[in-house]
Amino acid sequence: MRLLLTWLINALALLAVPYLMHSVQVDSFGSALLAALILGFVNTIVRPVLVVLTLPVTVVTLGLFILVINGLMFWVVAQLVGGFHVAGFWSAVGGALLYSIVSWALSTLLLKSGPNQ
Repeated sequence: MRLLLTWLINALALLAVPYLMHSVQVDSFGSALLAALILGFVNTIVRPVLVVLTLPVTVVTLGLFILVINGLMFWVVAQLVGGFHVAGFWSAVGGALLYSIVSWALSTLLLKSGPNQ
């Protein structure tokens, strides 16, 4: 149940990003659900591999290269999912940053972690 709620929160966060950044567009709630699902899959499977492969660059940039990796993942998902559009790579970096912040804020407000969960 918690996994489905997290998926819904991420879809809502994805729907909120176009209101904060006009170079990101989400056409419908269904597109947001699909994009959130694929983003979760890509961040779970592909992102760790990229982080390990780019570790020297990440160390040299003091971790800022992780933002580029997040933007790349956001941009790739936008290319794969119809109804989810990003204007360019740097828009994807900004969109990924906003998506992370909004998702974190919604998760903090809506998902309560207590002794019962």
